[in-house]
Amino acid sequence: MNTALEDRSVGPLWPRRRFLTALAAAGTALPAAAQFRVDVSGVGARQIPIAIAPFRDEGSLPSPISGIVGADLTRSGMFRVDGSPVALDERSVVAAPEWRARGIDAVVVGSVTRLADGRLDIRFTLWDIVKGQQLVSQAKLVLAADLRLTAHRISDAIYEALTGERGVNATRIVYVVKAGKRYTLNVTDADGEGGQVALASPEPIISPAWSPDGRELAYVSFETQKAVVWVQDLITGSRRKLADFRGSNSAPAWSPDGRELAMTLTRDGISQLYAMSRAGGTPRRLTNSTAIDTEPVYAPDGRSIFFVSDRGGGPQIYRLPLDGGGPQRVTFTGGYNISPAVSPDGKVLAYVSRQGDAFKLMTLDLAAGGVRTLTDTRDDESPSFAPNGKLIVYATRQQGRDVLMTTTLDGSFKTRLVSSGADMREPAWGPFER
Repeated sequence: MNTALEDRSVGPLWPRRRFLTALAAAGTALPAAAQFRVDVSGVGARQIPIAIAPFRDEGSLPSPISGIVGADLTRSGMFRVDGSPVALDERSVVAAPEWRARGIDAVVVGSVTRLADGRLDIRFTLWDIVKGQQLVSQAKLVLAADLRLTAHRISDAIYEALTGERGVNATRIVYVVKAGKRYTLNVTDADGEGGQVALASPEPIISPAWSPDGRELAYVSFETQKAVVWVQDLITGSRRKLADFRGSNSAPAWSPDGRELAMTLTRDGISQLYAMSRAGGTPRRLTNSTAIDTEPVYAPDGRSIFFVSDRGGGPQIYRLPLDGGGPQRVTFTGGYNISPAVSPDGKVLAYVSRQGDAFKLMTLDLAAGGVRTLTDTRDDESPSFAPNGKLIVYATRQQGRDVLMTTTLDGSFKTRLVSSGADMREPAWGPFER
């Protein structure tokens, strides 16, 4: 039959919970977007001690700016966040010797003023305590509705000033929530807050993928009782079927230039890889094998595609050059490796490996070949890199629930994005800044 079951029947390449998702039946209730708190475990190797003072007059806001900034910096794994024992704002003279005596390397102070027209005047200063000088001082005039985004941008300014790397707190993530028998596609801030529902359905939604410009999402929906690839504009909400061929249409992945998508189709029999223009049309076949080829993802330079195939007797990750030549096997450790994701610099492959009866998040150094296990959980899936390549978001199962986690690339520091109880899965981290 031409349904998800047909797609799943092609072999054991799909993560277990995706399989269960495809079997789920219709439901009724439409949940609100999940609200999160953040649990932290582990210790980063080189954390910068930073103090964040409460912003003057932030008590009247629905969310304190200092709290959002502190959580953002903590989540990065790069900072050990402390408070301030005294009231400070951007006009204060920060006594560097006193902060150095407390073991603090940087201090953030600021204020917020609500203007007569309802806008917020937000100011902050970042002090380098080691050098005894100001590093960043900014003033932002914003709408009240943009409070959280502004706080994330402040976090990113601090992160970049102190690490030299671009921050990802003002980016977004997408994931699927299953509450009861209802599925929603949620788009939220990178901290999991501020969620909006992009799609709600009684039928499963899987495999969301961001366009490179962050304007569109591709995903697979079973709303027509078969696996169909859709593309949705996140600004207008308009959506269109991109791939609705005979058989199953699944696993969309955008090319780095956004002009086409790779996907898995069974239109010609067994699951094979194809590429299609983002405008639709006739798909171009990329693999022509007697094996199951699926889960394509482009390398950042767009010159090759990583994918999963059982052509060697079990599911392994391969690399297909797009300028000619056959697929080359990439993973050799373990007999079952799936769900490839490539870091933005193209140097690291994240994937899920079966170890005994557990599925664990792994990374592979694509140049040196070193393999690292990042997790001690048992049911990991769907890794996705942050656009700066410093964190990975993934789904796993804890205490009987599907949850989302982030981890540093060495696995030493993790945060759990905790919902009010709904199951969360299939996360994908969006590109830099909208």
